[in-house]
Amino acid sequence: MWLKSDRMDVLEKVWTARKLILVVLIPLSLLPLPLIHPTSEACCAYVLIVTAVYWVSEAVPLGAAALVPAFLYPLFGVLKSSEVAAEYCKDTTLLLIGVICLAASIDKWNLHKRIALRMVMIAGAKPGMLVLGFMCCTVFLSMWLSNTSTTAMVMPIAEAVLQQLISTGVADAQDDSDTIEGPDEDSDKEDNLDKNQLELLYRRESCVKQELCTLSEEPNGVPRNTSPGQDFHKQSNGHLPQISIRIPEPQKPAEKKPSPYPTKRDHMICKCLSLSITYAATIGGLITITGTSSNLIFAEQFNSRYPDAKVINFGTWFIFSLPISILMLVLTWLWLHCLFLGCNFRETCSLSKKRKTRREELSERRIQEEYVKLGPISYPEVVTGIFFILMTLLWFSREPGFVPGWTSLFEKKGYRTDATVSVLLGFLLFLIPARKPWPSVFTDKGKDEGAVKERDPDPLAPMITWKDFQRLMPWEIVILVGGGYALAAGCKVSGLSVWIGRQLEPMSGLPPWAITLLACLLVSTVTEFASNPATLTVFLPILSALSETLHINPLHTLIPATMCVSFGVMLPVGNPPNAIVFSYGHVQISDMVKAGFGVNVIGVVVVMLAIMTWGVPLFQLTEFPDWAVMRNVTDSL
Repeated sequence: MWLKSDRMDVLEKVWTARKLILVVLIPLSLLPLPLIHPTSEACCAYVLIVTAVYWVSEAVPLGAAALVPAFLYPLFGVLKSSEVAAEYCKDTTLLLIGVICLAASIDKWNLHKRIALRMVMIAGAKPGMLVLGFMCCTVFLSMWLSNTSTTAMVMPIAEAVLQQLISTGVADAQDDSDTIEGPDEDSDKEDNLDKNQLELLYRRESCVKQELCTLSEEPNGVPRNTSPGQDFHKQSNGHLPQISIRIPEPQKPAEKKPSPYPTKRDHMICKCLSLSITYAATIGGLITITGTSSNLIFAEQFNSRYPDAKVINFGTWFIFSLPISILMLVLTWLWLHCLFLGCNFRETCSLSKKRKTRREELSERRIQEEYVKLGPISYPEVVTGIFFILMTLLWFSREPGFVPGWTSLFEKKGYRTDATVSVLLGFLLFLIPARKPWPSVFTDKGKDEGAVKERDPDPLAPMITWKDFQRLMPWEIVILVGGGYALAAGCKVSGLSVWIGRQLEPMSGLPPWAITLLACLLVSTVTEFASNPATLTVFLPILSALSETLHINPLHTLIPATMCVSFGVMLPVGNPPNAIVFSYGHVQISDMVKAGFGVNVIGVVVVMLAIMTWGVPLFQLTEFPDWAVMRNVTDSL
């Protein structure tokens, strides 16, 4: 017995230290690879496998695991220390810094809350339209903010609406058919009771003499000293047969488990709205190149690997991904509606005021109260909105493609990127005062300045401070993206990517769409259990080498894989927005798996449709481009 307990203690200690054991054993078990084959390819493969295992298992924090190439590449002689260090700060890092400055201003002055509440007020409180309204505002915010930040901002607003819905449902529980017995059941019970009483009355009248019926009965027909459900017999005079009468026991109502939701339908509404927000955040992140870290990783690795390819910028990505997001938004809304709310769209999506119930009117009133609490639009919100629009316009007009952009006004070409605009406007937010220098005729000056004074008494306080920026800046993602760039640079210099491409030559018989579909399915499966940036960082060099070997336009596989890596929506560990929504307690893992599988299928189908239709003329996918040919020639040399 004591041996069993000791064994359990040892297993428990091993399980507790599993991450430390993994961190130590993985490098040691793979060490023969660079020792037996001391080539650049083998050394680079060793670093790549160790880093990938650390990322997938999360044995160490993602940012810490991204630092592995910084010391292993110089130790194995793959890259110089200065060359590795240069990979950790790229153009996309500055782009992210500028976007976070704008996001800090949006968050500080509650512009996101005003936008979200306004869009929900327009949509109305009908369950179907409410879900669609929240999804639209989440998609719009997620285009410019991170998916995690957007979910964390929108979920409290949705939770307030849901709590209002639940509290109203408790008050109306007596009128809801889901929580009381149906009228048919009540009428059946009454009919049975009347039938029993008539039968007992007939038995009493059938007695010839009053003294023969010696049973004394209670008004309800149950004999004295006789427990309910017990058989008893009437005394016979020798001519009448003895009759056995069974008095049925009164049925006790079934005890129901206490539930915080008044009805099952209310619970379904909570599930649908909660899941719709995390899916909408994922869909919105696909639209812009800065929407997710995965998009940034793709953009930087692609531009680093193919410097002559001037095809990926904010405008081209937006044109390609916007129709994808619109289709996914509509199909995902339809899928969630049918799954949780049913297919009666006329009842859940009607905009008629005559069809509104009491709880829907109270929910609308609650949303309007939250909007009124924000007060009139303030000067900092106006400035933030102007910067938001200005940044978007400058990104679009830099190199639109069909007309000369504003960069053509400069003599030297290729010096200005989207990061230039982002950092410039982000820097200005640290300088512009949060108090307006002139009196306003549209808003109450006292209220406007009072709100600013509560945040900072300094009359020249800027729109954002460094603390505001630092609170939202995801430094772990910056280092993680830098680690991905370092791995890609090592694969390029060592020749590992060329070796991988040669091993994949047997797949040359497959058509391009089949290779793209396999890549999408593989990436979307792995990303359910591993982080999105880590998964993409591992697969991008492999898919690039595969495309070059099979003479397929690399964008044909890289863009779909980049989008599908964001479809880790089936488990709470798939991405941070899933975990945030799951923490509110409205959904279970089975709900996420069931709904997320449908969203996964929708995403893969829509992405494949896009890359086979409007993606072909946009990126010239039918031909093997010159910039990829030059890459092959350089590698062969």
